[in-house]
Amino acid sequence: MREKIKNNIFLVVSVLLCLFILAEVNYPRLAPQSELALFAMLGLIVVFLRYPIHSHFGEACKPKLAVKSADNRFFQILDFLLIGSVILCFGYVLSQTEPVFQAFWLDGKSLGDRAGAELLLDYIVGGIGLILILEATRRSIGMTLPLLSLAFLLYASFGQFMPDWLFPHRGYSIQRIVSQTFLHSQGAFGIALRVMFTYVFLFVLFGTLLERTGATDYVLNLARRVFGAGAGAPAKVAVLGSGMMGSLSGSAVANTATTGTFTIPLMRRSGFRPEIAGGIEAAASSGGALMPPIMGAAAYMMLEIVEPTVTYLEIIRAALLPAILYYTGMLCIVHFLAKSSRHVHSPEEASNDTQTEKRGKLLTVQGCIFLAAFITLIGFLLMGATAFRAVSWSLLVVGAISLLDFLFRKIRKQHVPTETRFGVSDLRKGVDFIVSPCERAAQSGVSLIAAAACVGIILGVVTLTGIGSKLPSALLPLASTNLVLALFFLMISTIILGMGLPSSVCYLLMAILVGPVLLDLGVVPLAAHFFIFYFGMMSMVTPPVALAAYAAAAIAGSGIMVTAFAAFRFALVGFALPYAFVLRPALLWLHGDGNTPELWAVFGTFSLTLVGTVIFAAAIAGYVFNKLSLWMRGILFIAALILFFAPTDMPFVWIHGVVVLASIAIFYYNRTDAAPTAGGV
Repeated sequence: MREKIKNNIFLVVSVLLCLFILAEVNYPRLAPQSELALFAMLGLIVVFLRYPIHSHFGEACKPKLAVKSADNRFFQILDFLLIGSVILCFGYVLSQTEPVFQAFWLDGKSLGDRAGAELLLDYIVGGIGLILILEATRRSIGMTLPLLSLAFLLYASFGQFMPDWLFPHRGYSIQRIVSQTFLHSQGAFGIALRVMFTYVFLFVLFGTLLERTGATDYVLNLARRVFGAGAGAPAKVAVLGSGMMGSLSGSAVANTATTGTFTIPLMRRSGFRPEIAGGIEAAASSGGALMPPIMGAAAYMMLEIVEPTVTYLEIIRAALLPAILYYTGMLCIVHFLAKSSRHVHSPEEASNDTQTEKRGKLLTVQGCIFLAAFITLIGFLLMGATAFRAVSWSLLVVGAISLLDFLFRKIRKQHVPTETRFGVSDLRKGVDFIVSPCERAAQSGVSLIAAAACVGIILGVVTLTGIGSKLPSALLPLASTNLVLALFFLMISTIILGMGLPSSVCYLLMAILVGPVLLDLGVVPLAAHFFIFYFGMMSMVTPPVALAAYAAAAIAGSGIMVTAFAAFRFALVGFALPYAFVLRPALLWLHGDGNTPELWAVFGTFSLTLVGTVIFAAAIAGYVFNKLSLWMRGILFIAALILFFAPTDMPFVWIHGVVVLASIAIFYYNRTDAAPTAGGV
């Protein structure tokens, strides 16, 4: 009974959360801190409803672990107590900030006007609020981020006792820390939560609504039609389908779990080994968050962080060519691997599977919804609309087309009189069409809400203690004369931090803490932020903590680590591209001075990098027309790096020409009629 009550509350709060964001973002009525307090309150309520205090106490695990009903009752009561505490704490911030509640303001002043002279009740509410945020984050994404936040809170409190290498400071009282991190707008209710509220959650809702209308089926069918029964066709379907679906979800793990359910068994049936099938899906899904126009949450954070300010359309334009290069590299690797193995079905062997797939017609209504949503989104962005307004119109268009499709299908059944009546079942379908995307968006998005509030605690401490300026000043001398060394340090830091954090959270922390180092070294600001963004995503397929590969391994039934290393291998081109577009900003449609480069410069740079990507893929796969020897792979690898990183002006143009000719010579020399290798892919 209590579980049913929790489910009903979850549905109601999920719908309220989505409707509140849609209304408040487009037609704001609340003060900035008030809307974020209500946003966080609804998000944390969902966290405590859906994430148990420990995974062992979740309902899904009850049959296996035989959790006693008394224990379940205790923890369910605890969850409701925490929900009540969330309502009280965040509702307190709302009531003490919003002018409509002025009659309840303590001392006749708003919470903002009491800055520096807060009351005891303010500090008590703030302390409890911090604990609730840490616990919600622990439940939803794990221990890493809460422990990191606690470390920063301890640093703020005991800074005077820190050694010189840990950037000591004078230390702050608990009251000052609580005020900075919770009660005002530089902590939990700061930029991280603002980005989640303004941009990210709407795009999460957009993705879930498209999925609800059948976008997954449409994308996979489209990919199957594109590749037909060619070599490695199922793996190419996984690459293209995951890239397109990743643009909808923006989450590597969610993308793997969604499309991998279809593509991994398809690859296994065509002859790919389980760990290879899982690795391909994980690498393709991780790149999905780099694919315009939706991308991952970090793309929207750039709108608030990058200086000078950039537009969403500029971010999409900058992401386009690197995304094409990433997926071109993956498709080439998959093609070469499929050609190298006789255990992967040839077109003739796969014909039965292909014919079966072709019997299903491409769903025209789903295709119209899919295309209309993207055309609307891009169209409004081109007309100068903000990102949240454009996605709001796209949501409206998707809903309208889906409603018209429903009415049309009812009209077509006029020969069956009972089918033309709009009864209870039709009403339930309509309600489910609204509730289901809201439910899934809440399930997917609340972990980011908790994480954003938790990151806000860290950023509040960074602002309070000044470590944000001290850390870059310490790192800058280490790499002041070597840009590549600075990029390498930043890559390692981002990947390590990304092992335990969502990629958007990882990007935000690194952009605030270490990003200024690259700016001081003369890197174009947007290129510096894209560098951090890329490696935040690549952490999803970097062993030993490769979360996207873990999800793929569970579906493929393969070993976790072998799948993680396979995913790392397929995503290697994604580790080279960030260096390429920092050294050659033209790949991001940028000039060294931040302006737009000439078209010929963009085309020339892209062409060189594209050739390098194909050569790089051949070196990784170890096959072109036949198996490549070790020395050939080494030469091709060096050639690809030259094409990636060497300058494009004279005399390097001659070097590029020689490298391309040498690579063509190796391909031609290796072109024999020998049979493919016997090992399966």
